[in-house]
Amino acid sequence: MRHAEDVTFGGSGLDRAAHIRADDAALARARAHPEAGAVVLWHGKPLVEGEGLDRLARVPLAHPVLNAGLARPVDAPVLLGVEEDRPLFAVDISGWQPEDQETATVGAFVDPSLQRHPDLPEATAFAELRRIMTRLDIRDAELAASARAVIGWHDTHLFCARCGAPSRMVQGGWQRHCPSCGASHFPRTDPVVIMLITHGNSVLMGRSPGWPEGMYSLLAGFVEPGETLEAAVRREVAEEAGIRVGAVSYLASQPWPFPASLMIGCAGEALTREITLDPAELEDAIWVTREDMAEAFAGVHSFIKPARKGAIAHFLLENWLADRLD
Repeated sequence: MRHAEDVTFGGSGLDRAAHIRADDAALARARAHPEAGAVVLWHGKPLVEGEGLDRLARVPLAHPVLNAGLARPVDAPVLLGVEEDRPLFAVDISGWQPEDQETATVGAFVDPSLQRHPDLPEATAFAELRRIMTRLDIRDAELAASARAVIGWHDTHLFCARCGAPSRMVQGGWQRHCPSCGASHFPRTDPVVIMLITHGNSVLMGRSPGWPEGMYSLLAGFVEPGETLEAAVRREVAEEAGIRVGAVSYLASQPWPFPASLMIGCAGEALTREITLDPAELEDAIWVTREDMAEAFAGVHSFIKPARKGAIAHFLLENWLADRLD
């Protein structure tokens, strides 16, 4: 697909500086660099700035706030890479407790709240990444997604999966080592197929329980061990909607750090049209014509609201409407 890397969180060519991750002296020099910066997270929400909250803030790594609010004081900052000779790290300050600020929606499917740290510039705020992801440029989006995913992995992998002992961060934050049994653990990425299933002039859409009213998206599901992408597409569509799928092809992929998925966009040709819904997976599934989908994208359809802008489902549907899937 010609426009595959235009997807939100697509690669920006960031120098991830993998060659210094195993070099303790080089990492120390990077942390001590006078212009070393930090992408700051609070409960998975990146610190952004600008009137439209459309830029990822870069805070000096030496800023005292970054030590005062550390979520895990035993962990070092995670090396994200080098940007114009300036080392960049990810720092989680979830240990900070906002006072008299809205936090009830933090972690929810829709989180409109903003949190402002009193010791950081007034124009900055912690915002839910899904809310502002389409406002960020390609470099800021990649940095924010990488920071959120790797910090989230550390949050849930503090102990060795082999022996249960506490593990420690190594390799600049891109590995955890167990000093008890010697096991090494690496950041987890879960492959998920998301399917543009078409039949003639229509595309198959579904909605999960709890989604905003009227919101429909493409069907998706995790790839199972020992399964090809093509097999996963056919199995998931059959399980969720009872539709048999023939030819399957790859379209595009998207890192989706909520918490740690790689969304693999595929096209599939439906061999059958009758829907048999699995209510445990979907609340509804429908065939939507190009004309109806165009109305949904324009915001004038009677009941269908399109997938969240910035998600690969929206991206694939947009390109399907414009005949740009080749």
